Amino acid sequence: MGGLRPPSWHPEGDGLSAAGCFVVFPRGRSGPGTDGDPATAAAVIVRYGRAGAPYAPGLLYLREGQVLEEVVRQLPDRPDVLVVNGTGRDHPRHAGMAMQLGYLLDLPTVGVTHRPLRAEGSWPDDERGRISPLTHGEQLVGYWVRTGDGARPLAAHAGWRTSPETAAEVVLSTTCQARTARAGKEPLKR
Repeated sequence: MGGLRPPSWHPEGDGLSAAGCFVVFPRGRSGPGTDGDPATAAAVIVRYGRAGAPYAPGLLYLREGQVLEEVVRQLPDRPDVLVVNGTGRDHPRHAGMAMQLGYLLDLPTVGVTHRPLRAEGSWPDDERGRISPLTHGEQLVGYWVRTGDGARPLAAHAGWRTSPETAAEVVLSTTCQARTARAGKEPLKR
């Protein structure tokens, strides 16, 4: 990715087509995991595969990237933007999971996490749509995004061909209902 700067992507008009992708591992295991752990990846369709490496902070692509890339390539329709469970520019080398997947797929990406990897910033006011900057050093790499009144904010990370502002906009536009359901509990408030 060194030195390549494709044009920045920004949503146009209504009807944004966004796809999400993630990897899950079986519960009950302890420790950071190892290569070869069973993995289930989803991006609208489901594919079963194996982890490519043990978990290590900052090296998530090595563990989950190959199986995610394969499942996204199998989507019948190419989305406008891919929402990734991982960071983008908020990474020691400014190349988190969202950045790497977007580059390999030539697809604009936004990373979404519950907390930043390296970036710092205060939470926004407790009202849906409020944002506050996440910076890594002197660089703006994303925003805390309040997806609902009373909801814990999410970290929206700029990924491949997206800006921090676009990342926040995509997160807000794709979380208009309950953000997620927790096992055995009511969905979180918007």
